[in-house]
Order: sequence, then structure tokens, then C-alpha cells
Amino acid sequence: MRVTEQNPELIAGRYQLVERIGQGGMGRVWRGVDQQLFGREVAVKEILFPPGLDDDDRAALLRRFIGEARAAVTLSHPGIITIHDVVEHDGAPVIVMELVRGQSLAAAIRSQGRLPVQRVAEIGSALLDALAEAHGARIVHRDIKPDNVLLTKDRVVLTDFGIAHLADATTRLSHSGTVIGTPQYMAPEQLEGKRPTPANDLWALGATLYHAVEGRPPFDAEGLHALAVAVFTRPHRPPVHAGPLAPLLDALLTKDPAQRVEAAEAAGMLASVLRSSSQAPQQAPQQAPDQAPDEAPDPVPDEAPEQAPDPARSTTSSVPTPTVLDSGSVAGTPQGSVPDRPTEPPVPQAPAEEPVVHGTRPETRHGQQASARGRTLTRRSVVLGAALATLATGSVLTWTLTRDDDTRGGGRAAGSGAPASSVTVVIGVDAPLSGGMSSMGVGIKNSADLAARTANESGHVPGVNFEIKALDDGADPARGASNAARFVSDEKVLGVVGPLNSGVAKTLVAPLAQANMAVVSPANTDPVLTLGSGWAAGSTSRPYDTYFRTVATDVDQGPFAARYLHGDAKKTKLYVVDDASAHGTALSSRFAAEFTKLGGAVVGTEQVDPAERAFEGLATRVKSSGADAVYFGGYYDTAAPISQQLKQAGVNVPLMGGDGIFDQQYLTSNPKAEGDLATNIGAPAEESGAGQDFLARYEKAGYPEAAGWYGPYAYDATWSLIEAVKAVVASNGGSLPDDARAKLPQAVAGLSFDGVTGRVAFDGSGDTVNRRLTVYTVNGGSWAMVRGGSAAAR
Repeated sequence: MRVTEQNPELIAGRYQLVERIGQGGMGRVWRGVDQQLFGREVAVKEILFPPGLDDDDRAALLRRFIGEARAAVTLSHPGIITIHDVVEHDGAPVIVMELVRGQSLAAAIRSQGRLPVQRVAEIGSALLDALAEAHGARIVHRDIKPDNVLLTKDRVVLTDFGIAHLADATTRLSHSGTVIGTPQYMAPEQLEGKRPTPANDLWALGATLYHAVEGRPPFDAEGLHALAVAVFTRPHRPPVHAGPLAPLLDALLTKDPAQRVEAAEAAGMLASVLRSSSQAPQQAPQQAPDQAPDEAPDPVPDEAPEQAPDPARSTTSSVPTPTVLDSGSVAGTPQGSVPDRPTEPPVPQAPAEEPVVHGTRPETRHGQQASARGRTLTRRSVVLGAALATLATGSVLTWTLTRDDDTRGGGRAAGSGAPASSVTVVIGVDAPLSGGMSSMGVGIKNSADLAARTANESGHVPGVNFEIKALDDGADPARGASNAARFVSDEKVLGVVGPLNSGVAKTLVAPLAQANMAVVSPANTDPVLTLGSGWAAGSTSRPYDTYFRTVATDVDQGPFAARYLHGDAKKTKLYVVDDASAHGTALSSRFAAEFTKLGGAVVGTEQVDPAERAFEGLATRVKSSGADAVYFGGYYDTAAPISQQLKQAGVNVPLMGGDGIFDQQYLTSNPKAEGDLATNIGAPAEESGAGQDFLARYEKAGYPEAAGWYGPYAYDATWSLIEAVKAVVASNGGSLPDDARAKLPQAVAGLSFDGVTGRVAFDGSGDTVNRRLTVYTVNGGSWAMVRGGSAAAR
């Protein structure tokens, strides 16, 4: 017989029910008193079994729940609701827990709208502390959401640990297909049905804090299916009110659980937010959502009798706070920007082999991006279809708790051959580890790892053990700032290697500079990063004294090409064209100046629209000019039709460009490319003995991915930070000082050593002094190396 208000009997002979204070899909909640403990008030939660269970399943479920739910009783933490007892009453399980007088976070949001940043940071910090306790006991909550967070005068309490095993067991015994969790706060892998891990809870925490500070969840859609699709396939809505919390929210809401921020990092980021918030007045007008002790108890807010309208959503809808079957929609969520680097590293030393993609134009890679995205969504569609099929079969979405033997650990030391040292120094790596450019990003990460391994195995810095902490930026500039915040919040990270593309660098480098953190890039080429925005006009100034790079820049490519065409190819009259982009105009202007200086003649200049594909008029003008070569500043998708139409018009002269045309797509889209030329930044590792040794050690280390074009430069970038640590340790009497991070940039600036790419040292702007470039030509339908060399002094 069910417990009712007309049934005053004692539960388990001791718990007297007083009044019902909530009810939901999984149970009823009562305020009661424990007659064996002097009338102590308690919350009594009666678990409701799903209909249709036979007697055997019901008995098995009851036995399992009684045994497993008691695991939560072992949790003792002020941020976790205390479970006093787990008993059986009339064939149904009952949980007896402390009665918490306060209001849920959901109720606070409904009544007050979005909460102040500092208050949300305080709530997040308390919840992380509670989760650390649970995860340490190998317990995963799996349904963190505003309804399951209680706020009192002096506590933030996470509720509903007690019925989790029941929900999970119910799913299997009833074959209902019920999904465990609340989709607006569920991680993609949880929707997919994978084994729960602490990473699930961290995503849900991110979604909960996002809702608190923004006033609405990070994902909204009309109906359950659309909501699941949004979680799987779309980025979360960019936060607009989160201020310093935004990088943390981005890090917690990272779709790949392997790249999602871990609890310790998140706690550090929250601590930084709280420190910064305490130094400045809060701008949000809302007050903290605490309640007085005499307010009505809300011990398990998930079971509230009814949902009040959410003021934060009233501008777009008058419906109550959405359930999983009735959610508001938001259209036009911006997608990540297209990367400004190629999809794969080239293999330049073997003309007979087909070179891979290099130097592509950011705004015109839509075809390749669509193809890559199509392959990704093909896999996702299978996963999503299975997840939606599961979601569709259950009318109630519940959650569970589990003990997980696969809880995630912390960082690892690079290299297994070195014993653990007394001091650990972490070197961050920022690169695209997913998406179309992941082949190069993973090569950068592996090469950095090899450098750390080498240092550890050789004891290069006595008393210091190096680890690598790699974060995925997906070649998306929007992720640069959040990754920077994660590096800064980890006190063991002293410097960063990366990123690959200049667009990410522009969002990553500035916050790292504010934290006095050295960053050495193996691939960025935009002169603005080291010379300032006025460099083209002759006015240079170093924007960040913490930023360095081990490769040459766009400043060097034009002059290097001019010297090759005039001195090696014996061209005297050039027609110069660019696509009006920053990259294109930098190349063409520097080329023209150098070519003229060498005694050559620029017989014509022109800018073209990169969206244009008809260049017959340009071909006619080039032909009438008598030019014996064309130099093009821009990207392959514009250069290819220009080259083809020049040849078709009888202008049989080579077209030369920078690394923006050094791309396989230039060859496949241009049947007239034979004899054309391109420069590429850097030199192939096979060209030198040190580079060959690097490749041999890389292969021996067993990395499954190729090092790629930028791998050797990433190795030297990492070794620069290792050498800087060595210098800082030496200057401090053999030990790492407390302010090592702040001292590292100056140490990097003073370095000079022989690396795998040649001499590694930096000029006053942070650029490498060993600025190597390589000329390639199209030979037999493939890019073949012609010669390499160093850029002239600026």
C-alpha cells in the first residue's frame, strides 16, 4: 500500500510523515520526523516504481536498490545532502535524508533572473568541492541541474544522490529505454549512452552554471529530438553575461570529454574568477538567492509540485520553465570560424608522391570543410539516431549514480623512462587536435611530447620532470581565450607551445601575456603578432614580449620569392597581383619592393576579387605587358583559375605565390599548373642531419601520426621552454623559484642553441633569427622542392 496523508503509520517503525512537500516522476517527498531521535525533522522520499513490472522484477529491483543506494550514505560532505537511512516500506524503497531549508537554484533563477557572476562562481566552487568528494568515492551523479542544487544561508547542497541506482536498474529491468539524465544538462556522450564518467558531471555543472549566470540553458530547442540534435551538433550559445566565467563555461561545455576541463583545473579557474570579482564591484543588479531559515523547506527540488514561469525567458515566451518535451528554441547559433591553416602536412622531399594540403585560405575552404563536416556528421547521425531512438521510447527522463572504475586521472609525465622528479613543470600545447587540421595539430602535440620525453630521459634539467598538457582549439579562434584561461589557472603550466594558426594566436596570446606566460609558436606567420599592426607602413612595435615563434613570417616570403625569381630564375619583368587580403597584400608589397631593389621591373600591378573566377581581362593585360612571370599574393582558390586562364590565353609564364598556394587543391583544380612556383615557410626536416635524427627518434617513439611539416618546429619550440626552465633553475641556485612563470619569457628571449631545425634564437620582436624558407615547383603534377635558404635581414 502506498504512503498517503491518510495513512499515518510509521515508516520503518520510526519515521512519522507530516506533510507532502513535492512529487515527481520518480517519487514523492514528505516532511517527517524521526521519533527515535527526539523528533528530528527529516525529508522522506518514497520511490515510485514504473508500472508494468512483474513480481520477480520488482523484488529484484528492490533488493538491488536497497543494497546499492546505501553507497550514497557513505558520502559525508557539507555540499552533499546527507542520507540518514534507506529502507523498504510496503514493497517500495524509501530514502530518509536531512531536511534542508532553502530554495533550489532553479527557483532562484525563476524568481530573480540571471544571478551575479560572483554568486555563480561561489555556487560553482562549492559544487566542484562536493563533486570532488563524490568522484573520489567513484560515484557519478549524472543529473546535476539547477533543480538539484539547494541554496541556504551558508551552504550550497547537491541533492538526489540516493535514487540513482534505482533509475539505472529500472531502465534495464523494465526495458523502457528511459534515458538517465536531463537532456538540457546532459553531455553528448551521456546522450549517446556511454558509460558514465566524472566528465559527465562536469558538463552538467557547466550547463547549470551557464543557466544561472545567463538566465537560460546553453541549449534550447523545440522538443526532445531537436534538443538532442543541438547538443550533439551545435556549439553552445556564446555567453553574454558571464564575464570572467565565460572561459570556464566554454571549457566545461567542450563536447569531447577527453578535452573537457577536469575538476582541479575548473576549481583553479573559479578561484581566479572569485579573486578578480572580489576586487571589483558586481555590475549585475540581482541579489544572492539565499532564503531565511523560516522559509518553506525544499529538500528535493526536483520533486517540486509545480513549475513557476521563468522571468529570464519571459521576453520570448510565456510558457513555464521548459521540460525535456517542451523547450524554447534559439536559431542562428554561430558556428566556429574556418581555420586559416591547411588540413595536412606536406611531404615536400619526394616529387613522385602526391603532396598534401598546405597553406589554404581561411574564407574559401568551404568545400573542404563541408566534406570533412559531412564525414563527421555521418558518424554522428548514426550515434544520434540511436540516442534519439532511446530517448523516444521513454516518457520520463531520470538519472542515476554509479561507481565507475574508469574515473579520469590527472596529467602524465612525458616519457616513461625517467623516474618522477621532485618538481613537475607542465608545458601547455595548444593545437587543433580535432577537425580538418588535426593531422598537423597532433603532429605538433606529439613532437612537443617527444621533446619532454627527451629532457626527462636525459635529466636535462636536474630535479625537474616535464609533462605535456595538450588542449584542442579546433583551429577556432573562439577557443583561444578559454584554452588560455585553462593554462593560466594551472599553476604548474609555465609556458605554452602553439597554436598552429594565427587566428587562434590572436585570441590566445593576449590573455597569456597578461599572465606573464611565455608562448612559442611553431607555425604562426602573421607579422602583426610580433611587429604590430603598423609594420607594413614601416612602424613596428612589439605587442607581446611573451610571444615568440620558431618559423619565418609573411614578411619574409615576398622578398625570398623576389630573390629567387631575379637571381635563380633570371626573370626581369614581373606582373604583380594580389587578392586584397592582409596576407596577399603583405606578400605582394614586400615582393615588389625587393624585386625593384634588385633591378627588376614591375610592369603591372593589380588587385582581384577573390570571389571572381573569370580572369580573361587580366590575362590580356599580362600578355600585353611583356611580363616573363606573374607573382600572386593570396590563396590557391584564386591563384588556380588565374594560372589556368593565363596559359589558355597564351601567356606561358610561371605564376609564383606564397604558402597560400602551396596546396594540393591548387594542383587538382588547375590542369595548367606545371612549372608554377610557391614558397613555403620553413625547411623539410630531411634536409639536415639534425632533422633526420629528429624523424628517426619520432618514429622510434611509436607515435601513430606523422610529425608533419610543423613537427620539428614544435620540437624546437618545446625545447626553447625546456632550456628557459633550465636557465631559470640555474640562476636560482639549482631550484625552481616560485615566480618561474614570470621569469620564463625573459629566459626564452636570451636563448641560443642548436635545434633540430637549425639555430634557435629570437630577435627583439620575438621572431626566429633562423628564418628558413623553401621554393617548390610543380613537376609532373606534384610539388617538388627546388631549393631552400634563409630570409635576408629585415
